[in-house]
Amino acid sequence: MRYISNQPPLFTIETKEPGGAARTGFLDLPHGRVETPVFMPVGTGATVKAVTHDEVADMGFRLILANTYHLYLRPGVDVVSQFGGLHRFSAWPHNILTDSGGFQVFSLAANRKITEEGVRFRSHIDGSTHDFTPESVVELQAAYGSDIQMALDICTPYGIDHAEALKACDMTARWAKRAVDRRSDLSQTSEAFSAYKGELFPIVQGNFFKDLRQRSVEQLLELQPRGIALGGLSVGEPYPVFADTLAHTAALIPPELPRYVMGIGTPEYIVAAVEQGIDMFDCVFPTRAGRNGGVFTKHGRIALKNAQYRYDEDPIDINCDCFTCQRYSRAYLRHLFIAGEMLGPMLATRHNLRFLGKLLEEIRAAIRTNTFADLASTVRAAYPPQSAVVDTTENSENRM
Repeated sequence: MRYISNQPPLFTIETKEPGGAARTGFLDLPHGRVETPVFMPVGTGATVKAVTHDEVADMGFRLILANTYHLYLRPGVDVVSQFGGLHRFSAWPHNILTDSGGFQVFSLAANRKITEEGVRFRSHIDGSTHDFTPESVVELQAAYGSDIQMALDICTPYGIDHAEALKACDMTARWAKRAVDRRSDLSQTSEAFSAYKGELFPIVQGNFFKDLRQRSVEQLLELQPRGIALGGLSVGEPYPVFADTLAHTAALIPPELPRYVMGIGTPEYIVAAVEQGIDMFDCVFPTRAGRNGGVFTKHGRIALKNAQYRYDEDPIDINCDCFTCQRYSRAYLRHLFIAGEMLGPMLATRHNLRFLGKLLEEIRAAIRTNTFADLASTVRAAYPPQSAVVDTTENSENRM
């Protein structure tokens, strides 16, 4: 599909995989350059759970995700604004992408009402009623100082019919147009936001209907975005459906746009996304699993609480260069979890994040040396797609 933009490029492609879609590149964002493909640790409430921001930066991450819905409810935009935005408030000097809150509203289906104007929802904290519109969500994210903000969308569950998916698809497109218009207005009419430089990405919807996915992409490209997200995936669908829908949708997006798949963060899903030319992804799974003793290794996931690790003197992964693996044994980590010591979740989370960060470094290197197919095969041998963990257990703490 032809794409014409009158704006300077946000994304630069560095290397393309011969005969494939995988690529490396970089995003030039307000708080520095970010290499792609990139995994973004999720810091829903302006914190990546169980690790400090300094630790996240030391692992090599330069882009993290926070959530509009959660920050709106707590601490509130007035608090964040007093500090000039999330960067100073949370002492994170690098880039921040903020999710619009659409997925959180999706997860609160029993406590929200969607109209053409926007969404009325009840807080999961105290039951109070609030309204989000495409315009208000843009304003909130600008107040947060987001380097990339997402347009409010309507995420739909796997298994709905075509008519329902079409309705949500078209409303998402209309909301995206309103969001783009408001983002444009901010720099021209609002003194408070005149210096705001953050990008706005719309989100492709259409459920798992290929004609609606194409319809959504075509509608959003009319807005001349500088990046685009593929939403509505990893919501409970079987892996083959995920992979097929991803491949179909990614092929519709012009190559010069950075592509972001929301809600994936396990090795098997990451290599599947990179194969289709995806540049960005995020997921709560690595941190959530780490807090519960589930960790990544070169040979697959393991559960540190298992009795088999009681006397195990090896690190989680002998090939890992993270702080945890350089100092601690599986036996010690198991002890921490069994004893309920908070250090266990901290160390396991730190490992999982560094594991994925290093995997992305290896993926970028493999694309540059034309060995990505071999790396993808190695990953799939350890993480068979049929056992892939899909990010479907989200509750009011989605994208946490």
